Amino acid sequence: MSVHFEERSGVILCKTAWGSWYQTMEEVFIEVNVPPGTSAREIKCNIGSKQIELRVKDQQIFKGKLFGSTVGDEATWTLEDKKLIRIVLMKSNREAGNCWQSLLEGEYAADPWVQDQMQRKLTLERFQRENPGFDFSGAEISGNFHGGGPDFSSLQK
Repeated sequence: MSVHFEERSGVILCKTAWGSWYQTMEEVFIEVNVPPGTSAREIKCNIGSKQIELRVKDQQIFKGKLFGSTVGDEATWTLEDKKLIRIVLMKSNREAGNCWQSLLEGEYAADPWVQDQMQRKLTLERFQRENPGFDFSGAEISGNFHGGGPDFSSLQK
């Protein structure tokens, strides 16, 4: 399948006052709405493996410890159409069970329904990777999907 799983199945957004964030098994995406006409020179984005800070026009948008660890030197940010900042963080732990409950520790948490939908999505993404000949993008899942779903690794093939 040449199209990414999230492009076929959509994303589960966690809305915030400044925009939204969402995740896949490998990455966390942050989308920040900024005033139209914002230039890259007005943005200060410091990303570490466990910390992040974003300032726009000398106003702090967010700052704190990330919910999970990331690969700091693989993080990127872009300014799109002078009105949207998109930050991409690469998770250190790329397992389906590593579903971030919030963007920062204690801040920007997904509500229980959104958290449930995010975990379902990551579990289906795991199934897709383990079974590339099948399309799980429109599948529904119930039962034991928290923590990445059931472990079938001990079953003989």
